[in-house]
Amino acid sequence: MTQRVFITGGASGLGRAIALKYAKTGARVCIGDINPEQGVAVEQEINNAGGEGYFVECDVRRLTDLEKICADLTSKWGGVDVVVNNAGVASAGSIEDTTMADWEWIMDINVLGVVRGCKAFTPQFKKQGAGAFVNIASMAGLMLAPLMDSYNVSKAGVIALSETLSQELRDSGIHVSCVCPAFFQTNLTSSMRSDIPGIQQNVNKLMKRSTITAGDVADDIIRAVEKGDFWVLPHAKERRMWMVKRHAPKAFDWLMHQESRRWMKKMGGKA
Repeated sequence: MTQRVFITGGASGLGRAIALKYAKTGARVCIGDINPEQGVAVEQEINNAGGEGYFVECDVRRLTDLEKICADLTSKWGGVDVVVNNAGVASAGSIEDTTMADWEWIMDINVLGVVRGCKAFTPQFKKQGAGAFVNIASMAGLMLAPLMDSYNVSKAGVIALSETLSQELRDSGIHVSCVCPAFFQTNLTSSMRSDIPGIQQNVNKLMKRSTITAGDVADDIIRAVEKGDFWVLPHAKERRMWMVKRHAPKAFDWLMHQESRRWMKKMGGKA
C-alpha cells in the first residue's frame, strides 16, 4: 500500500530529507511550510524522486491550518498514515538574558506546534484505526546543556508529550515515535534567536563537524516507523551519555558539569 505522509516544516532541512526519503519509496508526501517558494521546489523534488508531491502553506501556530490540511488530505488521499511534526526553531541564552517574548515564540512553535499537529490528526487516525506520529524533539531535551534554556525546555516538552501520547493512543492503533538527534548538518540556525555574540557561527561549526546528515536521521525515522520504535536516537555518543544519565546519575552529573564548563566557554558564557 502506498504510504500517505504529511510533514510540517517540510520545505528545508530535516523535513525535506524525510520527504525525499519517503518519495523514493513511492509515497504520497504532503509538505506544509511557511515558505511557498521553497515548498513548491521541494514538491517538484518529491515528484522527481518517484513520489507524489503536494505542497500546502502551513503555519503550525494556527490550529486551523492543520485541521484544514487534515480534511484536505483525507478528501484527496482517503486518509493519512504518517504525520511528522518537524517544524521548529532554535534559541540560545541564559535565564537572565532570554526575553519572555523569545520564550513565548519558541514554545508556541516547538511545543504547541507539535500539540496542534497531534490534535488535528488524532481524530482521523482514530477513524482509520491506525496512524503514526513522528515528533521531532532533540537530544537537547534529554541532556539539557546550559545557555540553551528555552530550547531545552521546548524539546523536553515534545518528549513529554510524545511519551504521554504513546500510552494514551496505543489502544487506538496509533503509534508515536520521538526523535532526539544531537548536532547534524541542517539549517536550524537560520531562524535562531540569541543575544550571545557569535552563537550561530559556533553552532554551525558543530553541525558541520558532525558525520551525521539529515538523510541519515531521516533513514532512522523511517525504520523506526516501520518497526514501531518509540525512541529515535541517531547519535551514538549522546545515546551512551543518556544511558549513563539514566543508570548512573551521579556520574552523569559530574561528566555533564565538566562538559558544561567547556560548552559555556565555547558559547561565550561564563564558566
